[in-house]
Amino acid sequence: APMPGERSSSLTLPSLPFPFHRALLCLLFAPSAFFLGISVRFFAGAAGLGSEKEEEVEGEEEMAEEQSGDTRGWSEAQLRNYTFATKAIPRMSHSDPRVDALIDNEEPVVLTDTNLVYPALKWDLEYLQENIGDGVFSVYVAKTHKFLYYDEKKMSNFKNFKPKSRREEMKFSEFVETLGKIDQHDERYYLQQTLNDTVGKKIVLDFLGFNWNWANKQQTKWNWGQLTSNLLLVGMEGNVTPAHYDEQQNFFAQIKGYKRCILFPPDQFDCLYPYPVHHPCDRQSQVDFENPDYERFPNFRNVVGYETVVGPGDVLHIPMYWWHHIESLLNGGITITVNFWYKGAPTPKKIEYPLKSHQKVAIMRNIEKMLGEALGEPQEVGPLLRMMIKGRYDQPYS
Repeated sequence: APMPGERSSSLTLPSLPFPFHRALLCLLFAPSAFFLGISVRFFAGAAGLGSEKEEEVEGEEEMAEEQSGDTRGWSEAQLRNYTFATKAIPRMSHSDPRVDALIDNEEPVVLTDTNLVYPALKWDLEYLQENIGDGVFSVYVAKTHKFLYYDEKKMSNFKNFKPKSRREEMKFSEFVETLGKIDQHDERYYLQQTLNDTVGKKIVLDFLGFNWNWANKQQTKWNWGQLTSNLLLVGMEGNVTPAHYDEQQNFFAQIKGYKRCILFPPDQFDCLYPYPVHHPCDRQSQVDFENPDYERFPNFRNVVGYETVVGPGDVLHIPMYWWHHIESLLNGGITITVNFWYKGAPTPKKIEYPLKSHQKVAIMRNIEKMLGEALGEPQEVGPLLRMMIKGRYDQPYS
């Protein structure tokens, strides 16, 4: 989920149709097509006039070889140990007919050959430092490896809340310089920034070379809303984003390094104990996975995760309202990721029963929000809900 304080001028220009968005960005950032080396074929593709063959990015054979499961670029020793069981998230080609069934059923899947971010697979710290521009980036700093999200706008609701990380703004060159000076005992850093109009021309060209034909087809096929943002994540090895859920669909595209992703479906809501909606850590689990407090959170004993490790070129579909715990592998070097966040499909005119788990989560969120507004004080929501439920809905009827 995006952290507070991000720049709102996004590269994605989500209010414009993608063909115009792509052509406009070329015009904005390039004095001429010749200067950027953009061919007529590229503009034809940007306008949606290219053939199906033009949808594929050059170098696909090398990509397929790199993404094959024959050689794994990580080991089990790089994974943290947890107490709960997990199942494997399916990994398959984007052309596998089972993919549609999984996405349609709001289930996660790793797609190994979409070429979604192929032009960005060359990105590393040096390349980004040279080409990303002189804009300011949001960098989060924590004393431990855990980066718990929080909403600065909600901090006034809980006067005693103390965030476990802080946000600093720095240029990318300053971020790289900082990384070069720290050792394992220092604070940890995590750059999280929406790609915006401050980036350099080469990054724009890479961005425009993403496989938007495939992405747009997915958006249309599943009736998702607009692409809201592309979040760039650059993290240190071992960084952990604790379990949380988002209210958007996400294609999680891995560019450099390896990340372990553990997902939990919405029907395990009662096992993961999210903070209240009005809390700064809304949508985050209160449970410390490395040291769970079973007295406070007894249902966590019943949680079962869905797990995968994604590497360069992999795209993980994280369905809306699915919990996800993300960690850069231990001793795995810097990781780079780009998220593609889409609004969910509009509410259907005819509601089908029984409701799905994610629909129930949305209802619970709306009830909490409504009560907070009606009562005028978020702290009164809990006592009112307990008064409503105790002795009425927490035991069998006679």
